[in-house]
Amino acid sequence: MSRTQPSNGTLTSLESALAELLDGLAPVALTSMPLLQARGRIAAEMAALASPLPERTRAVIDGWALRSLDLAGASLYSPVPLMNSPVWVEAGDALPDGCDCVLDADLVECTGPIAQAFTDAIPGQGIRRAGEDIAAGRPAIIAGRPLLAVDLLAARAAGFMSVAVHSPNVRLIDVAASDDNLLTAELIAELMQAAGARVSVETAARDARSITDTLDAHPCDLIVTVGGTGFGRSDVTSEALTMCGALIAHGIALRPGRTAAIGKLGALPIISLPGAPDQALAAYQTLVQPVLDRLTGRTGRSGTVLPLARKISSAVGIAEIALVRQQQFTWLPLGVGDLSLDHIRMADAWLLIAGDSEGYAAGTPVEAFSLRAA
Repeated sequence: MSRTQPSNGTLTSLESALAELLDGLAPVALTSMPLLQARGRIAAEMAALASPLPERTRAVIDGWALRSLDLAGASLYSPVPLMNSPVWVEAGDALPDGCDCVLDADLVECTGPIAQAFTDAIPGQGIRRAGEDIAAGRPAIIAGRPLLAVDLLAARAAGFMSVAVHSPNVRLIDVAASDDNLLTAELIAELMQAAGARVSVETAARDARSITDTLDAHPCDLIVTVGGTGFGRSDVTSEALTMCGALIAHGIALRPGRTAAIGKLGALPIISLPGAPDQALAAYQTLVQPVLDRLTGRTGRSGTVLPLARKISSAVGIAEIALVRQQQFTWLPLGVGDLSLDHIRMADAWLLIAGDSEGYAAGTPVEAFSLRAA
């Protein structure tokens, strides 16, 4: 693996940097997690259901369990006498043998010598057949997707108390700023937790030796540092990566986020993000998020394709991040390259303009990825 030394003049393409990080990377080992703690984690493969849900046909309303064939022709003006006495069931009760529907209480009269129905019914009315929720052989949890409340509902219905997940252990190292500002570190920690990672936050002093000592401290699946990646005299994060033989590239052809650095300690990926929120956010979305997707086994991440409300211009040779807001059925550009906090808080999504592109004309369909997804 080649190592690119930091340089103000030479930038590594975003595609090359990401390829280096993903090379040889695989999902972390699965772990079992209680359902109460599993929301937002990325589901791993689990055994298929041995039994269907529900296991037996059940009523979904309170009423009379009947056989639909016995109700043919029944109406308010021409009630049909019932040869077999109806059985009262509550919602959730298993249906008696031979019954295939449930009628509301006021549609059956049982006070006379012979019960009678005032309406007909179709098979399946008022009931849920065995296997209608989830068939036997189907997974209770769909692997590769974030576990949302509805996924946990299905797991509970199937009787699970825990689920298998891929949840990488990420160490976030905040390279202390002179003003002790934690805004960016807190942003990145929250983003990684939302992506399904277990995040521990540490602080390193703003000198190369302290950073190097912190890098070697504890085993994990990914190290992300925040701050100290620039080319100023107090920016020593890339020097620390060089000292421990980890540096692959310092300076990515990305705007914002040009001063980001990447490295590996053996097979352990390291991503060093700039300290400014907009630069860190851009490098997070383009470098950290794809690595987390690989480590968690997440699949099927896709954006929303809409036409641009107006033109976006971009310089050739450097990938640029644009923030957009949905306006009716279009993406309205808010900012490109230089992103203010106002842009960030108002944006619905972000999109990447490739380094070989001059941008997009108004009306061009583009894919943008949500900044507000759970």
